[in-house]
Amino acid sequence: MERTTEIAFQIILYAGNGKSNAMEAIQAAKEDDFEEADRLIEAAGEELSKAHGFQTQLLQEEANGQEASVNVMLVHSQDHLMTSMTVRDLAVEIIEIYRHK
Repeated sequence: MERTTEIAFQIILYAGNGKSNAMEAIQAAKEDDFEEADRLIEAAGEELSKAHGFQTQLLQEEANGQEASVNVMLVHSQDHLMTSMTVRDLAVEIIEIYRHK
């Protein structure tokens, strides 16, 4: 269970970083700094990819027959990751709106 919690914390860390980068990218676009907005969206994607990597590791282990322990922290991390991915996707669209105003 301890290992699952450690992985959950990694997912939360990287998902949070990705979400923060996406929100900062929107702010940069509001200020017409699209170079910075693009850089931050790229950084958001990289952070979310790291979080997704930890998630994929758990999925692969379970698919290979390793018993998966699920705790509230893991459930929370999955929620956090999916929310952060949605924020990044919406940030891309919002930036495009600002870019073409």
